[in-house]
Order: sequence, then structure tokens, then C-alpha cells
Amino acid sequence: MWSELRDLTDAIDVGTPPRSGESISLSVDGQTVRVPRGSSVMLAAAKAGRNIPKLCATDTLEPFGSCRLCLVEIEGARGYPASCTTLVAEGMSVRTESEALTRIRKGVLELYLSDFPAGDVADGWSEFHQALQQVGITSHPYAPLTSHQAVAVDESNPYFLFDPAKCIVCSRCVRACEEIQGTFALTIDGRGFGSKVAAGQDQPFFESDCVSCGACVQTCPTQALVEKSLFPEGYHRG
Repeated sequence: MWSELRDLTDAIDVGTPPRSGESISLSVDGQTVRVPRGSSVMLAAAKAGRNIPKLCATDTLEPFGSCRLCLVEIEGARGYPASCTTLVAEGMSVRTESEALTRIRKGVLELYLSDFPAGDVADGWSEFHQALQQVGITSHPYAPLTSHQAVAVDESNPYFLFDPAKCIVCSRCVRACEEIQGTFALTIDGRGFGSKVAAGQDQPFFESDCVSCGACVQTCPTQALVEKSLFPEGYHRG
């Protein structure tokens, strides 16, 4: 199902949905690539074999641009635009790797880690952990601070659980619930540090309008939403 939605081979996630139409040419790290007009810079980079780190982006959902991890350098452009929400242009020259980009990406990921279980950094297997490895972060950079680590795990649903301690509020689950399933059972509740994923009227998942379709679990990049079947001995935070 998911590969069909992506319309891809080898199940490679190019970050944003493929587009169709007139093909244009641009340069990514010195390599010329052609993609349909309306494609994202992230998709063009993937077509060029460049894996830009990402957390909120996935090719089954429309681009959102919230995680700020997929920044790139574009010749003639100011700053560091997000590759998932920046559209390609004829003759564009994109750079996906530099000392400045590595420094920015490390800073972004370290901020996410400041509110992430330290015991789940070394041996994790989620997209978040892959991003940490890609950028070169191998340990938790912060001492324990005020965080969401004491919030209880929601195990009300018989098929999956939600661990708020691992949630980075990227909104992918909310968007999957809306765009893929059309249920609108999830929202982001609150603001700033107090923002969180909420089911229904801030209810346990099983008491909300959630239909247990699994779209949110499939798309979660940190395994904050994860299938219970993966933990036959019971779920324990690291």
C-alpha cells in the first residue's frame, strides 16, 4: 500500500510526493538532475542520490516544513531554505552538504534530544535515530532538565501504544490521520513547550475517534507511536 502511494521503486522515501508535468533541470551537489516542475528540492536531491536528513517530511504526505532539519544552500538565495517546501527552478544550483549545514543540523537535533529519553539514544532504530547517525550525534548532549519524560505511556489501544516522551511534535501523525485516513482524530494541543499530540478531546487513543488504521504508527519518525506486537515482553522506556 505505502509503496503504491509513493509510486516509487525500492521503497525509497523521497521526502515529498512525486509530481507530474514538464521536466526541468537543476544541479544538486554538482550533479545534473531532471524532475517535474513543482517538485521539491528534497525530491530532486533524492533523485540525485543525496539523502538529506529529515523528520517531518515523507513522500506520503504534503510538505510541512516544521522540523528545520532538511535545510540546504541554494546559489543566489539568502539563508538556508528547507528543501521539503522549496520548489525546484530551471538552472537552480543546490548544495546539500557543508560545514555550516552540518553545524545547523546538529544544533537542531540536539534541541530535539533535550526532551528525548537519554537511554533511547544509543540503540534506537527509528528514522530519528538514523538522522542522528547521519549527522554524527552518538550521545545525549544535555543533563536532565524540565521535560516530558514523566508523562505516562498511552497503552489504551489494543494494537499500538503512544509514548509522549519520544514525541517531537513533528505533526506527521496528525497529517497522516487527515490526509491518508481522513479521520481527523489527532491534533496538536497547546503551544510552545506545552504542545503535544492529542487524540480526540485529549483522550486516551482508544476512547477517541481513532479507528486504529495504523497510518499514524506507520509515519511516526521516532517510534513514539509503535505497534505493541514489537514488545512481547511489554513496553519499557530506555
